Amino acid sequence: QVQLVESGGGLVQAGGSLRLSCAAAGRSVSTYVMGWLRQAPGKEREFVAAINWSGSSTRYADSVKGRFTISRDNAKNTVYLQMNSLEPEDTAVYYCAADKSAVMITAGGDGINYWGKGILVTVSS
Repeated sequence: QVQLVESGGGLVQAGGSLRLSCAAAGRSVSTYVMGWLRQAPGKEREFVAAINWSGSSTRYADSVKGRFTISRDNAKNTVYLQMNSLEPEDTAVYYCAADKSAVMITAGGDGINYWGKGILVTVSS
């Protein structure tokens, strides 16, 4: 079993930056695709970013391309999301996810193997 714990969220002004971390416990996630998804108030959950097991391949939602960067440190069993040039529209609960399939992560469905509990990011205008 894998437990995913997010940290680094909070309140930031528009144009600011935050770095989210997701620490995995219970077993290594070095062979998993890791991703970030988010859910804004009153909206459906949506894919944000994903990274393959080695970190050599990443994928982003169009809305965050050029502003967000996903990375991972397999030695620390941790994945990161660097968020720059934040906009009020980025306000959401951000979830860390792990699955063997990149398709599952980008689809953002309930069938994803492991989820974190989520962390709130609020961007003020």
